[in-house]
Amino acid sequence: MNCRWIAGLFMALASCTNPPSEKVVLTFDPDHFTTESRMVNTAAGKVDVEFHAYRHLPYLSRLTDVNYQSLDIEVPVRVNGKELTTGDAPIFFNIKVGGYLSVRNIPDPNLMAEDSQEKVRPASDALSDRADLALAAGLVVVTPGCRGWDNQAPDGNYYGKAPAAIVDLKAAIRYLRFNQGRIPGNTDQIITVGCSAGGALSALLGTSGDSPLFTSLLKSAGAAEASDQVFASACYSPITDLENADGAYEWMFADLPTPYGPVDYGVSLEMREAFGVYQNELGLTGREGFGPLNIDRYPNYLMHYYLVPAANQFLEELNEDQRQEYLTTNPWISWNERTVSFAFRDYVKHVGRMKGLPAFDDFPMVQPEPKLFGDSTHPARHFTDLGVRFEMNNPNIHVDGEMLQRTHLMNPMYFLQIHHKGLAEYWWLRNGTKDNHTSQTVMINLATSLENRGKKVNTWLFWDGGHCADDDPDGLIQWMKMITE
Repeated sequence: MNCRWIAGLFMALASCTNPPSEKVVLTFDPDHFTTESRMVNTAAGKVDVEFHAYRHLPYLSRLTDVNYQSLDIEVPVRVNGKELTTGDAPIFFNIKVGGYLSVRNIPDPNLMAEDSQEKVRPASDALSDRADLALAAGLVVVTPGCRGWDNQAPDGNYYGKAPAAIVDLKAAIRYLRFNQGRIPGNTDQIITVGCSAGGALSALLGTSGDSPLFTSLLKSAGAAEASDQVFASACYSPITDLENADGAYEWMFADLPTPYGPVDYGVSLEMREAFGVYQNELGLTGREGFGPLNIDRYPNYLMHYYLVPAANQFLEELNEDQRQEYLTTNPWISWNERTVSFAFRDYVKHVGRMKGLPAFDDFPMVQPEPKLFGDSTHPARHFTDLGVRFEMNNPNIHVDGEMLQRTHLMNPMYFLQIHHKGLAEYWWLRNGTKDNHTSQTVMINLATSLENRGKKVNTWLFWDGGHCADDDPDGLIQWMKMITE
């Protein structure tokens, strides 16, 4: 471990905070709850869930901002009047982060009226969200707040830039483990769940458990002395591997124009070539004897193991009229004897390109990712060599050591590449085939890396699903039951 960069990073993070409030006691009080109820639409029908709600519990002893560094716990006690025993129930860790923005745990008084209106749920036959389904299934649901790139103090300084979000979420996990035996639920069976940036943070929690790279950051933040390793991670459309995401995006979408006009071929080619080198250096091995998952073989791998199976299932579930209508609308797909065939580039054209060039570390720094890597006085900073070279007009410079380590701390692939041992055992990975927020390689590289390390990985793509698609929310609940029995 490089102590110099750890110290520098600690100083940088400390400068991104408000003055801490007085010290908070982290012992959980099991008697301090309110009793609430909620109607949940499950696959078996509507159920009435009565639960004990523990609201706004600080999870750090030295708080930067209690509005964000606190969590809610919901413990189901009755479902349709039937009493539940939840002392050993798995814990559903509900990450609500999107766009690497902050998540406020304590309601803003200025938004109370709006919030109360949003909580009135319209009558619907659609399934409830995953957290409510977990509650109805008897799981304890924990919903943490955390800081994000948008947090700004009255003096103008920012206090939620990377790696603040993952430090906060690890601290929340530690709070649960520290209170083992006092807190309802099985703290040895914490399952993290999130989509988009939340999916990335779920993956990061699942790959960096108890990493010494976070020790000083967690200690200085006032985290409990406990493990932050988790049992399982569920990740929907994770926006991750950020320092390589621009190249991955170009590898997939370079043939298509950006929303702002044609692609700059020279810049695109530079990124694609860099991604090809990175992909080959990962040294991944595909499933079932596929062999090396290098850049040249990647389209075939995606087609055979993910895209064709997803399309087959989608078309099989349609009736004959619906199937014919879909195939007529999408003549690039052929259907023969219950299986599809199509060209990979036709599929990519069907998806379409959403983002500019570069897609993540964009030159004007308006995307969330440069904002994530800003600091206390800079709202955004470039975090890739290409971005820094553009900004400085110097083709020979690289990101500095501190920025490089900050990107590492936000990247689950980094912890997989250094063979970190604190990995979650079980993984649920999902994306839509029509998600154009990032390349399909991002999640599949994560899945393959985990498979190569012997982890139990359940991966699927929802055909024509978009970003954070979930055509099977009950499937997650059933998977959770299976792995925790």
